[in-house]
Amino acid sequence: GQQRPYVATTAQVWALHDAFPEHLRSAVLLAAFAGLRLAECVGLRVDDVDFEAGVITPAVQYPAEPLKTDYSRTPVPVPFELVRIIPREGEHVVTSEYGRQSSPWAVERAMRAARGSVDGLPEGFRFHDLRHYYASLLIRYGESVKTVQSRLGHASATETLDTYPHLWHDAEDRTREAI
Repeated sequence: GQQRPYVATTAQVWALHDAFPEHLRSAVLLAAFAGLRLAECVGLRVDDVDFEAGVITPAVQYPAEPLKTDYSRTPVPVPFELVRIIPREGEHVVTSEYGRQSSPWAVERAMRAARGSVDGLPEGFRFHDLRHYYASLLIRYGESVKTVQSRLGHASATETLDTYPHLWHDAEDRTREAI
């Protein structure tokens, strides 16, 4: 069977954020609170963010390639707190220390450097695992399989259910809660 993804705690996500170089911190936030894939994070342009509506609409992935799937183009509503703290200047949201588009490798290096300083994170914690955190939030707060599928840009609800079956209450739990 498929191994269950590790789901970080909120404290671990923010500790990772704080351990990242300042210019790359937006990548952590975009993965953990918007569910973007790494290539989508570093490909995200400031113009892809509607700061007033609180919506991110990925249009390309690194460096300027088509997205992984057509479903990845789905607008993602995000907390206004997130759009307030991500950069509005320049072309890209996630940048190098020189203000140019960052590379996925720079973010991966930052992850390898930062994860050891966060209590409780497994040694193999990956940047992609921040998407699992995002999915766990949506599921915990009662979003439907179709909504989680849409927000993650999965091609089918089956893909979502196959990845996160352990996060949904089973039928017995729901029956008890209903009664």
